[in-house]
Amino acid sequence: MSALVSKRLLQGTVAVLALIPIAVGGVGALTGPGFLMTGTAWPVDLDSHFRYLSGVFLAVGLIFYGCIPAIERKTALFRLAALPIVVGGLARLGSLLAAGTPTTPHMLGLVLELGVVPALVVWQTSVAYRTPAFGWRRTTVLGN
Repeated sequence: MSALVSKRLLQGTVAVLALIPIAVGGVGALTGPGFLMTGTAWPVDLDSHFRYLSGVFLAVGLIFYGCIPAIERKTALFRLAALPIVVGGLARLGSLLAAGTPTTPHMLGLVLELGVVPALVVWQTSVAYRTPAFGWRRTTVLGN
């Protein structure tokens, strides 16, 4: 597959997948843990922490969108955006081992966090490396 085709496919994939942290983060920031529909009350501190983390998740999705236009030049920023997703996935894996299996949406999140996102990082690196004018050797944190 040509570098241009791979780049376009990566851009489309990131555009679709980045909707997840944007949507979930946005809903969580606006509604707090209520959108989980647990039917139980939660402490104010949990609501505050949940909304904060939802805002961080929303921001990560927006950073991924910022990488899309020149994705071949955004290696460092793309990796930086992926880092909290993978670290969060490791924390979710820790919860699975310590507290038990969560619901299906959370298990799907785990697959995205520890499988799909690292695969996207490898793909993005490949696209950057195969794009002669903007290869990975010339990227910076902001991709300039």
